[in-house]
Amino acid sequence: MSKNLNIKISILLDFYGGLLTEKQYEAVDLYYNEDLSLSEIAEHTDITRYGVRDRIVKSEKILYETEEKLHLAERFNEMKILIDNFEKNKDKYNIDEIINSVKELLEV
Repeated sequence: MSKNLNIKISILLDFYGGLLTEKQYEAVDLYYNEDLSLSEIAEHTDITRYGVRDRIVKSEKILYETEEKLHLAERFNEMKILIDNFEKNKDKYNIDEIINSVKELLEV
């Protein structure tokens, strides 16, 4: 499993974890954030390894589909990059440029 996938799922979980059931959230959190194996999660949650995998796959689908519709995590990341750029180059920008850039980014 790639580190980028772990980070992406962790970010989506931060944004949309409230849409998951408590059990779905726990399985995804233990797998991606706590780096537990399917067997360890199965033992912890008292379900089968297959049940854990199924729960994680369904949860991932919910997280990805929600992001596909709302793009909150993507837009948050774009705003973070923009703010970091402004901070690194603050002498080059005036407040009007910053406001206009943020307004463009926030347009839906």
